[in-house]
Amino acid sequence: MNPSSLRAPLLCLGLLALAACGGKDRNAQPAPPPPKVGVVTVAPTNQPLTKDLVGRLSPYRSADVRARVAGVLVKRVYAEGSDVKKGQLLFQIDPAPLKAALDASLANLAQARASYTNAKVAAERVRELAPKGYVSKSDLDNALAAERTAAASVQQAQANVQTARINLGYASVRSPIDGRAGKQQVTEGALVGQGDATLLTTVDQIDPLYVNFSLSTAELDQMRRSQADGSVTLAATDKATVEVALPDGSRYDHPGTVDFSDTTVNPATGSVDLRATVPNPGHVLLPGMYVTLKARLGEQHKVFLVPQPALQRDTVGAYVMVVGKDGKVARKDVTADQASGSHWVVTDGLAANDKVIVSGLQKVKDGAPATAEPWTPGPSGSASAAGQSAARGK
Repeated sequence: MNPSSLRAPLLCLGLLALAACGGKDRNAQPAPPPPKVGVVTVAPTNQPLTKDLVGRLSPYRSADVRARVAGVLVKRVYAEGSDVKKGQLLFQIDPAPLKAALDASLANLAQARASYTNAKVAAERVRELAPKGYVSKSDLDNALAAERTAAASVQQAQANVQTARINLGYASVRSPIDGRAGKQQVTEGALVGQGDATLLTTVDQIDPLYVNFSLSTAELDQMRRSQADGSVTLAATDKATVEVALPDGSRYDHPGTVDFSDTTVNPATGSVDLRATVPNPGHVLLPGMYVTLKARLGEQHKVFLVPQPALQRDTVGAYVMVVGKDGKVARKDVTADQASGSHWVVTDGLAANDKVIVSGLQKVKDGAPATAEPWTPGPSGSASAAGQSAARGK
């Protein structure tokens, strides 16, 4: 066979192979660049130690208004549910029998004073005659004894008058404190104070109010351990404050001050009872209400504030994704049990200058490279500038 005739088919095959190789190179996709992510560089800071709790409101003072003398209730003077002042008349008990008892006591006092005057005159006469020997020593002793007995009877009668005046005063039942008077417990015409002090109503002082809440022993133990290692400074009892949330979720305008912490554990609940005083000038809060509280109990040291979108949770717990110095993404498990505004307070798991990924989390995975860009909140407070630009590029 002619060599030239073989060369032509081989040349064609070579050209086809080159064409195929060239086509393959043109269709090959270049490796994608590392995804851009928005990060914040965290630094340790101090942050208030707060606890979200549930408390119940109770009156600052509560006084039972009772009938202190026996008698028939004539009328109620106050309006139920209205504010009353200390000393204001609330109920009237029939004063007629008590007035009669006072008049009788006054009459007995007048009689006792007359008897004393007579005994005193007789004793003075005997004193004058005794030195002259006109009366015996026995007569003198009897006259002086009668004078002393009459004087004691006057004192007793005066005490009876005072008691009668007090009982007559009790017929006008008055408020012992400033506050809001409750529902009438006994109707007009009822016999009250017969054998016991009948409850007529209750007056509650509702400005300020007490809010009672509790902390578990586990929480207290954790706080004391944190205080021991210097990561937390607990506030003194009179420096700790509480913020009250109203039933609609809004914040109450007047913060309260913790004024009492029990020294023993409540055996029924296994917690320690605390109490705060909350101003209530507009009477917005009412005794008996359950409210949610944010109690500020001290200050945490060397904690990290992380934007809420950066924190994720799974079955293991809370974690964040960070971009390391080598440009690769890594997972860090953290402890974050407290929120502060739009941030989580991370107490463990982070180090200073860690670059925490806030936006672009859906594009990264552990161990893969990523390009870090500073993150800033967008108009909604949750999207970063880097994330917005990436979205516009799609």
